[in-house]
Amino acid sequence: MQRLIRIIFLACLVRPLVSLLLGRCIKGHEHLPVSGPAIIAANHNSHLDILYLIALMPFKAIPLLRPVAAADYFCSTPITSWLSRTLLGIIPLDRKRGSFHADPLAGPAAALEQGEIVIIFPEGSRGKPEELGQIKPGVAHLAKRFPQVPVIPVFMRNLGRSLPRGSFVLVPFCGKTAVGAARCFSGDTKLFTAELATTMQQLEDQVDGASS
Repeated sequence: MQRLIRIIFLACLVRPLVSLLLGRCIKGHEHLPVSGPAIIAANHNSHLDILYLIALMPFKAIPLLRPVAAADYFCSTPITSWLSRTLLGIIPLDRKRGSFHADPLAGPAAALEQGEIVIIFPEGSRGKPEELGQIKPGVAHLAKRFPQVPVIPVFMRNLGRSLPRGSFVLVPFCGKTAVGAARCFSGDTKLFTAELATTMQQLEDQVDGASS
């Protein structure tokens, strides 16, 4: 039942509303996965990022989408937790783990084992609006556990202007996105992280080139 509710909410409300307000200007749409398991690694500037990514995804992929999101924000109350898990299908990430033995990748790993599509933001948190932050090794460590699972890099522009950190007023700038070709784990976490950072910068250049 929860899955059906999520599909109806995302397909009938989120996709058309986000598309209307922010548009769907995208390069490399053919690289987006239609089935899982898969990992989408995207830049993070706004709380709109998850909704915008969902609007860009092929319809067949919607039931499989599992965004990784901060538990202290999306699950801060029982109501927000239920809404986030039920409507968005988030995988809550505890950024203030009390145990050194806790596995921060347990949730995403379980989703991949179930054949789902995990959306993860390798910068870790929202940075300055419209600036690409440092790529952290979390995606590489997840990819290392699933070396055959494709990682698809995505760069989004203008969402940090539409709803920057600390703002509650949506300004409908046209969203622009570039999607890179899928890649699998290269065998070294540092190298994979560096390659992902380079690819994200290249995708940023593509988006900015298309905007000029």
